[in-house]
Amino acid sequence: MPAAAPELWNCIPEEILIQIFCYLSLRDRYTVFQVCRQWAAAVSSSSVWYFTEISCDSEDEEGMLQSLLQFLSRIKHLKIVFDQSKEVIRKNVTRILDVLAKQSHKLQQLCIVCHGENPYFYSGQDILQSIQNICDTKNQLDLQHIDFRQMPFTLNDELVELLATTNPNLHSLFINNRTLVCNVAPDTVKKVLRACPRLSALGVYYVSLSDDVFEELLKPERAAFTHLDIFCERLDKYIPVISEELWAAVSQKHPQLCVDLEFDHTIPACKIPRILKLNIPVSTLQLNTYNYMVNQIRFVTQNYSSTLKKLMLQTTSSEDLNSSLVDLARQCRNLLEIHCYCVVSQEVVEAFLMHCPSLKQYTLKITKERHPWKPVSVQ
Repeated sequence: MPAAAPELWNCIPEEILIQIFCYLSLRDRYTVFQVCRQWAAAVSSSSVWYFTEISCDSEDEEGMLQSLLQFLSRIKHLKIVFDQSKEVIRKNVTRILDVLAKQSHKLQQLCIVCHGENPYFYSGQDILQSIQNICDTKNQLDLQHIDFRQMPFTLNDELVELLATTNPNLHSLFINNRTLVCNVAPDTVKKVLRACPRLSALGVYYVSLSDDVFEELLKPERAAFTHLDIFCERLDKYIPVISEELWAAVSQKHPQLCVDLEFDHTIPACKIPRILKLNIPVSTLQLNTYNYMVNQIRFVTQNYSSTLKKLMLQTTSSEDLNSSLVDLARQCRNLLEIHCYCVVSQEVVEAFLMHCPSLKQYTLKITKERHPWKPVSVQ
């Protein structure tokens, strides 16, 4: 009987093999390609490569990458994950992107994720240049989704405008990538909205927003806008805030709009109340400030109870904090996640479990534990 097992694999129809190979990592696809002609034909199907994640973490990947290059033109949704600390790996990523730029491909979605230490004096110019090459108008690219939130290289006006003008069918663009400096001006964001009439999801720094950007969202011909992801940091203390009236007008024009707000620890505490407005349809709020946040939590409870789905807090423990969190649990009944990275009372934990029927995950510790704190899933 054991000797007959290999014959069973030969009887599996190619369409079944294709379905199986879709779930394999890039490295496993490379292995499968070398097994036999039948498997090589199946793993070469366009269906296998439609959604592809490329993980570049090893310096010894020459054979695998060489095999990958012949399939790049079949990829529609591409995610590249790589260790930015190693030069050889960065060169492999630029090589992949440069091949994409030269081929006649059908890429619709591009997501780039970096991890590892950022080397001193390395600003990612090689990666950014390769992205710019992809946007060359001769390639007739038609990207619909771009996500650079985890690519920590400073983007500038020229590149962002190029991404928009060469990809007018963009549905989502996320460029809030938490770099030390934001070089994307509000005028560039306004140009993006004009160049991409179908854009419905946008991730930016708060400093990249302005009254003119919001006026662009209010134009009668503007398609439905559903997601605004905003990163707030130290530079925001120098700019005017978006008015209550503009937030109200945009929320009325786009009733499906959900706003995600993240406050970095570098933003002055006095600026947070000025940015938070009554009429923002906040879905996710991250207060990573390590400051006294009780007043802000009470404001959230009073004004965002119907829209808030996820709340993350980096603050300090106190009885006032416990009291404000209990009130929030009672009011924000649509909450899906609550993560508080300081010790809270048992009453707080019980309040969220009792009053938030849709709760999926929480990080609420009643005693000090060694970090990182892991969230608890609600069954």
